Amino acid sequence: MITDVFITLGNVHDSIPYLSRLDYQLERFGFPVQAVGIDAGYNTSAICKGIIERDIFGVIGRRRFGGKKSYFRKSKFEYIDSEDVYICPNKCKLKYKLTMRQGYSIYESNENDCLICPLRAKCVTSKAGKKMMTMHVWEHYKEQIMKNNKSESGKNIYKKRKETVERSFANSKQLIWD
Repeated sequence: MITDVFITLGNVHDSIPYLSRLDYQLERFGFPVQAVGIDAGYNTSAICKGIIERDIFGVIGRRRFGGKKSYFRKSKFEYIDSEDVYICPNKCKLKYKLTMRQGYSIYESNENDCLICPLRAKCVTSKAGKKMMTMHVWEHYKEQIMKNNKSESGKNIYKKRKETVERSFANSKQLIWD
């Protein structure tokens, strides 16, 4: 059952009005929303934060960016909240350096650690000879959503999304073009 339609300009991504439309649904119908399942186009730090702050169990499709093959992805680095550091696959620390105006924090490793690291070829790409990572200040919200995705209930919610929401979109598109 479709309960809302919202039209945006062609140059406005669907994810931009998502949280305001979710709030509209909550207010209009008084839905006791416990969980949402949405596709990868909505996988932004702001949406993850908004879902968690509304105390909703969120499941969002994962974007698979190409990146450089054979290099470690950010997901291979573990965040230690109490120290505000990331731990690389070789157990070395990437320490916080600064936060940019756009809301991204930069973490970097010790050049000497990287110099002798056996995993260097899969990790370091910078000319400075050390690993540098850029993470959004709300990255931990995305990480929580990714944990939800891996849970049994998260997998069930995402499966239902594909069977219901995507099916209604496919039907609508078919009716338009026939």
